[in-house]
Amino acid sequence: MLGGVSSAAGGGAPRPGPPPPRAVAGAPPDGLLELESSDPHNIVRLILPQATTPAARNRQAADTLHDWLSEGILAPDPIPGLYVYEQRDSDILQRGIISALRLSAPDEGVVLPHEDVMPHVVEDRAALMRATAANLEPLLLTYRSEDAPGATASGSAGGTGTGTGTAAVIERAAQHKPLLSTTTEDGFSHRLWAVTDPAEIAEIQSDLARHQALIADGHHRWATYLRLRAEHTSPGPWDFGLVLLVDTCRYPLRVRAIHRYLHRLPVAEALSALGDSFRVRTLRCPLPEARAALADAASEGNAFLLAGDGSYHLVDRPSPDILARTVPLGRPEAWRTLDATVLHATLLDHIWRIPDNPEHIAYIHHTEATVEKAEREGGTAVLMHPVREEVVRDLARQGVTMPRKSTSFGPKPATGLVLRDLAF
Repeated sequence: MLGGVSSAAGGGAPRPGPPPPRAVAGAPPDGLLELESSDPHNIVRLILPQATTPAARNRQAADTLHDWLSEGILAPDPIPGLYVYEQRDSDILQRGIISALRLSAPDEGVVLPHEDVMPHVVEDRAALMRATAANLEPLLLTYRSEDAPGATASGSAGGTGTGTGTAAVIERAAQHKPLLSTTTEDGFSHRLWAVTDPAEIAEIQSDLARHQALIADGHHRWATYLRLRAEHTSPGPWDFGLVLLVDTCRYPLRVRAIHRYLHRLPVAEALSALGDSFRVRTLRCPLPEARAALADAASEGNAFLLAGDGSYHLVDRPSPDILARTVPLGRPEAWRTLDATVLHATLLDHIWRIPDNPEHIAYIHHTEATVEKAEREGGTAVLMHPVREEVVRDLARQGVTMPRKSTSFGPKPATGLVLRDLAF
């Protein structure tokens, strides 16, 4: 299954040489200029280049990458290998393997997407990747060691590293001095180790061959990989894509909701339009208590928090009649009962009649930021409860995609630690 894991190094995985490109865990648009101006080698200069036209942006990124390689800012590893990558903060420890993964056709069921992609985003990413001839950041893929035939979880996180398989290689590597160690502004520490022993690489390949992987983050990049592979018919580096693989039996990811902000819909209008289709309760309490009430309601059925007028409004218990009239048939029950499905099919499309485009809807990961934006601008924040990973995985195995931006997995790999140069 995932046996197509290959060297992320030999043949060109530039990693930082002194001084390194500044690693970032994300580059929000409002912080882009700050990141770019803070360091001449910030990775946003490659992944989000600034110029007047798309062609000029892509050419600028390609020129920057070439310059950094020429100057030794990025240094290609001389020995083929994989990387063990660790992220840690006060609450979570995550370790996985960064590698080049052989691209598989969607019908092979090796890599499972769970969200649709937007064609124009794929085309933008493809143009940048063509220009730079590089994978500039890894996708985040998850697999579960317990799902393999006859397998059990390979011990607990932070184990001794005894035994065989991917988990053992990871734990052995983590006992040594890291190749690179840094901390990003979000408080996460990042450590990286190279795995160059052919026997250990073969051990990982053999172990992962039994597994499927779920795309946790990077659907557009995966679609871009597939598009560019189709453009290169001869066997070569375009047959692979840079990924981070994490075993969520050992290192569970955080699963968070992605909230919606409705620019042109005041809270009063949103509530009035609901009529008797949903139960509505106004909560005059702090945000943490309101989120706890949302979690309780979501354990029993569809539930949302509306905010923006200084209060929180818990919207739950949709009438069976309106769900029957608005939620599409022909999908699994698990899909039809998703909060994101009900939000888009029932609330946005039917009750509020809001088109899903940037002029009307913003997708925001941070809860407090969504509420603050609504209160500042007079729109409506729709706060969501996260979907469990097993629900996402089960639907993906059935070939069913969720409404886009249904959930957010993390922590995501920091951008700028490992790149894959396809020109070598």
